[in-house]
Amino acid sequence: MKEENLTLKKMYFTGIAGAGMSALSQIAAMEGHEVSGSDRNFDNNRSFSLRDKLEKLSIKIFPQDGSGISKNTNILIVSTAVENENPDILKAKELNIPIIHRSEFLSDYVDRFKTIAVAGTSGKSTVAAMIYEILEKAGKSPSIITGAALESIKKKGFIGNAWRGESDILIVEADESDGTIVNYHPHSGIILNISKDHKDEDEIEKIFLKFAGHTKKLYIDSLGLNADVFSNASVFGGADTGFEARDKKYPGFSAKFKIKGIEFLLPVPGECNIQNALAAARVCEDFGVELKDSASALAGYAGIERRFNMIGEINQIRVIDDYAHNPAKISASIEAARKIVRGRLIAIYQPHGFAPTKHLKDDLIEVFSTRLKDEDILLMPEIYYAGGTASKDISSKDLTDEINKKGKKAVFFAERKDIVSACAKLAEPGDIVLIMGARDWSLSDFAQSVFEEIKNSAEVEA
Repeated sequence: MKEENLTLKKMYFTGIAGAGMSALSQIAAMEGHEVSGSDRNFDNNRSFSLRDKLEKLSIKIFPQDGSGISKNTNILIVSTAVENENPDILKAKELNIPIIHRSEFLSDYVDRFKTIAVAGTSGKSTVAAMIYEILEKAGKSPSIITGAALESIKKKGFIGNAWRGESDILIVEADESDGTIVNYHPHSGIILNISKDHKDEDEIEKIFLKFAGHTKKLYIDSLGLNADVFSNASVFGGADTGFEARDKKYPGFSAKFKIKGIEFLLPVPGECNIQNALAAARVCEDFGVELKDSASALAGYAGIERRFNMIGEINQIRVIDDYAHNPAKISASIEAARKIVRGRLIAIYQPHGFAPTKHLKDDLIEVFSTRLKDEDILLMPEIYYAGGTASKDISSKDLTDEINKKGKKAVFFAERKDIVSACAKLAEPGDIVLIMGARDWSLSDFAQSVFEEIKNSAEVEA
């Protein structure tokens, strides 16, 4: 990207606390644009830490009432989650200020950089982070725009889901949930897998096919989808591809495997993370990074926020925080926990959004009913409500009732805070408490509260 050709603008982001929107706003600020924005979370006195980190980048935060938009505002960026009746949108229309969707804004970055776009219904945040870490360690100074915070970037004092490097390489997480991925024309595109999420599988496949057609070089994980559907792709993953993970082992809270005889040691467990690392190493190989250097970089992989993060361990009880929210991700998260648990699994799952929960209801019931063992316990608070005009025509209790009918233990909590003490009473040595859910920034704080309560209970008993 040529900085001298960049016209600096006054940009306003409505819904700036969203994972994708916060990343875009930070990149814009890092490039020198004058950035401001609003979010319902801030208006409702939530996400204080996020707001603080945005403001440290000189991003101004306003109430979501249109007051932050003036005739001097050059452009308003919105996401699919923002309704047309939003006060910011109405004010921008009144002042004839251009309004663009975040995907159009991101598309501009994808076009201007040598972009690696990571797609798939599971694993894309992790693969994007692993690619970033490998290229960064190789001295290639990449930029990244993603939905999850990288711990290595957080250590620099930033939110962690965006960074502006010095080269023309950009890594982006290409989200299929609203279909806007078809607007991207990246240098390199990766498709990891397809599973039911916001949309059904056949609809997602059509979206990915369009994305594939816009990509100069395409990579496909043959273990995650039918590679025959995607022509002219570089295929990895399967035993017949020549680029696979072998000799897989899971020592402690880690994973070991080999690619072409080179040994990799990941400081995170699970089959899914082996496949994620495989994808990252394959792409980075074409960006000039040898496998031994990828292995070295990933050995020090610090992880990303809420991706099977160990919050703490006390009295042989481990508390783990994970972003898993759709059936495939929940299954993968439970599978990873199974490899390290010695006792029971106490799963805490907070559904995100009423419409997504209704769409996935049967599949969520099925995954918990089949993946949990008889001795395991599922604790489920009410569905996370982000605001707006959602129809509240389903409850978490609808899920727990059906899971109980299928012979597994599931308990509904109208108030999430009540789970903290309940979990502390339930947890025994050898158990893993696995906290899952998406969109809600406060889940990490909640996970920390669960661990602290278990720790306090253990100290009292001692």
